[in-house]
Amino acid sequence: MLILLYKHIFTQVAVSIYLQTMISITPKEVSTAKLHGYLLGAVAPRPIAFASTIDENGIPNLSPFSFFNVFGSNPPMMIFSPARRVRGNTTKHTLQNVEKVKEVVINVVNYDIVQQMSLSSSEYPKGVNEFVKAGFTMLKSEEIKPFRVAESPVQFECIVKDVIFTGDEGGAGNLIICEVVKMHISEAVLDENGEIDQLKIDLVARAGGNYYSRAKDGFFEILKPLFSLGIGIDQIPSAIKNSKILTGNDLGMLGNVSELPSKETVDNFGREHPQFIGIETIKKHIFAKEFLKNNDIESAWNVLLLN
Repeated sequence: MLILLYKHIFTQVAVSIYLQTMISITPKEVSTAKLHGYLLGAVAPRPIAFASTIDENGIPNLSPFSFFNVFGSNPPMMIFSPARRVRGNTTKHTLQNVEKVKEVVINVVNYDIVQQMSLSSSEYPKGVNEFVKAGFTMLKSEEIKPFRVAESPVQFECIVKDVIFTGDEGGAGNLIICEVVKMHISEAVLDENGEIDQLKIDLVARAGGNYYSRAKDGFFEILKPLFSLGIGIDQIPSAIKNSKILTGNDLGMLGNVSELPSKETVDNFGREHPQFIGIETIKKHIFAKEFLKNNDIESAWNVLLLN
């Protein structure tokens, strides 16, 4: 009896302490930006819909959205939301496109393409092809007009059945309801029974802030390209872009800088690190790759541009 009494008292104290450390939020009493951060930090990890659309003139657009999931298999339905921007209360090109051309390819994102995917999320002006900027291959779809991302391990060709607008203020969701009409799966991610192997597909998901989650490893961080446009992989010199050492993820990181380092910056780096001067190209790329592993993009560029 005494043991039960102690357990009861301990439980009550623990609950009391737990409740005292909570904060309570009424959505209308905090800014949309603050609420947005809380929601995305708490509802995570979220799968990524890498959405490919075209406008009425056939110009492609490619952008990732983590307000996304699958909602049935008969018929196969998916919903994603290009929410209105919290800053400026404007709509995304993806939403504008599906209102005109009611088709979309939802490509899944694995770890091999996550840096390029992040680069594609830059706020490029309308008409800029993110396939080109992020270094992706445009693959013709079989049932619809928008292109598939050839590098994605699974691609869903979809017809847009409806768009539900949840509001007209910044941060409001726009639910794009899609029916899958064809699905493409890379044989490289299948197991011996023809099922998708979760380790082989190596999916990534979004979390709060700059964080992502790698399904088989856990959280990692990628700085979001929000405040400045990356130069894009298309602007990287060919000798670097066609490297046998640097991967798509490496190029995605290099393409996410707003400008290349100046000649003065590169020369100063060379004076401080003379061991990198005059080395052969393949060694430059190996050293640059090591810098990129440590998220030191500036040093990677300096090594690559040294003569």
